[in-house]
Amino acid sequence: MGGLAALYVAVGSPLAELDHHLLTAHMAQHLLVMTVSAPLILLGMPVLRSMNKAIHPAFCWFAGTGVVIAWHVPVLFELGMRSAYWHAFEQASFLAAGLLFWSPVIQALRNEPSPAIARWHIPLYLFLATLPCDALSAFLTFCDRVVYPNYASAHRHFDISALGDQEFAGALMWVWVTFVYLAPAAAITIQLLSPQRGDLDGRAQARS
Repeated sequence: MGGLAALYVAVGSPLAELDHHLLTAHMAQHLLVMTVSAPLILLGMPVLRSMNKAIHPAFCWFAGTGVVIAWHVPVLFELGMRSAYWHAFEQASFLAAGLLFWSPVIQALRNEPSPAIARWHIPLYLFLATLPCDALSAFLTFCDRVVYPNYASAHRHFDISALGDQEFAGALMWVWVTFVYLAPAAAITIQLLSPQRGDLDGRAQARS
């Protein structure tokens, strides 16, 4: 339910009405769909995680990072802004990519064995995923021109310039992705470095 609520905030709340006027709102939509809604849905649907075990984690990684980078290429970005159909497809692709990307991570957090990837690979999986996002974020934050023409001509909200909006959107993505990816990586690393805790939990479950 939390995942569906986050999805509604992204695509059905007033935030969705601002995405054609503010890049920051558009970026917030993507982050909500991919890093909040998708992992929460996976946590609440074990059957979906089981289905995704058949998909190799490398494909999940490339799907997650590829969708983010592709939809921020100016040509594709502007296509999504001009067409309601392509905009809906864009949002759906972010959700699908998020479900794929987070599947190995949620499986590792839930200690659900995967034959395709070891748990200790997941922190590296997450770290590598931050790199293309960081590069994109840095480009948007420090670029001295407006990258997307849609926002250069859009009606301004909240007394912020198009370039200032772009800088804020890049910074939001940079900080958000870093912390959201760092948290599960740290949790899994702590679990891996605490084998005695896992043994105690296993014995307690066996006795119960």
